[in-house]
Amino acid sequence: MPDLSAFPITKRWPAKHPDRLQLYSLPTPNGVKVSIMLEEIGLPYEVHLVDFNKDDQKTSEFLSLNPNGKIPAILDPDGPGGKPLPLFESGAILQYLAEKTGKLLPADPARRYQTIQWLHFQMGGIGPMFGQVGFFHKFAGKEFADKRPLERYVAESKRLLDMMETRLAGRQWIMDDEYSIADISMLGWVRNLIGFYGARDLVAFDTLKQVPTWLERGLARPAVQRGLDIPKRP
Repeated sequence: MPDLSAFPITKRWPAKHPDRLQLYSLPTPNGVKVSIMLEEIGLPYEVHLVDFNKDDQKTSEFLSLNPNGKIPAILDPDGPGGKPLPLFESGAILQYLAEKTGKLLPADPARRYQTIQWLHFQMGGIGPMFGQVGFFHKFAGKEFADKRPLERYVAESKRLLDMMETRLAGRQWIMDDEYSIADISMLGWVRNLIGFYGARDLVAFDTLKQVPTWLERGLARPAVQRGLDIPKRP
């Protein structure tokens, strides 16, 4: 049985199954990337809720695993060389899990890097820009008298959606007919933008054709449906 006692995070969130991958998360657009991935690949894991209402992400135990204080993070007892591997950043975790299991990342080198490029597109563009739309449209930023920040992030989000629209023309998924970590990285964010953030009309989502059908196709996957609700909110 793996010994994870050297990792301070296990003091706050004890592992009932230390032989399984440990997931520390919350069902946000970034968090559900990893829960969806784990559900898709069928790798046994144990989930731990990081409750933002209790500032769990700011505790010394969590910061020992992710000094950036963000979710998700994992602790894999069976990392490279059979040694435990702590890992943070959702994009890095997706790539690690894909390479570990040989799933949801093309084996062909050129297609592999093309998939990774779209993963980085999400990390560097969709996540930050859609998140800013949420802040300025739904949360505290909506009270700002100056609407230029909202207008800027809405315009950039529409541009990114147009990029997705162009890419998906004639394709089921970002990588043609091959569902991959690129799709997983984007599904929760697009869903959040038009749902929880209430920005559907703001970004003219219904003028698109490819992205809505891609989103519907992705959300219909059983593993995605399960992953979107893992871990359960308090």
